[in-house]
Amino acid sequence: MKQTLGLVSLVVREYDEALAFYVGVLGFELIEDSFVPAQNKRWVVVAPPGSATESRLLLARAANEEQAARIGNQTGGRVFLFLYTDDFARDYQNYRAKGITFVREPKQEPYGTVAVFQDLYGNLWDLVELSSLGQAQSSQKTDNA
Repeated sequence: MKQTLGLVSLVVREYDEALAFYVGVLGFELIEDSFVPAQNKRWVVVAPPGSATESRLLLARAANEEQAARIGNQTGGRVFLFLYTDDFARDYQNYRAKGITFVREPKQEPYGTVAVFQDLYGNLWDLVELSSLGQAQSSQKTDNA
């Protein structure tokens, strides 16, 4: 049996400001942006560069006060999403140049190099370049799943 996560929903204030950040600043690819008339909303999907079929975010505009209260704090202050990169230094420098706020500076861990940044809403993300040990551990976890 094989299963994958198709989408992860990220609650946002407005579609266009979210697109400006995720596509314009982080460099994600816009996969889909379709209007859904029956629900008066848009279906907006983005993905990190080079992973359009592997991992995707659904940018979901908050539809009520309860959802709006979760914007920027979907995980109670814990790191929410993990962005793997093939070149940590390139992406770290690029993001800093674009004004991304890093709340934890780069650190070498046994699994790789990691730093924590905030998105435009305050959600925390790990930027990670896996070491060969981290890649082996990741593959082993996948093989044993």
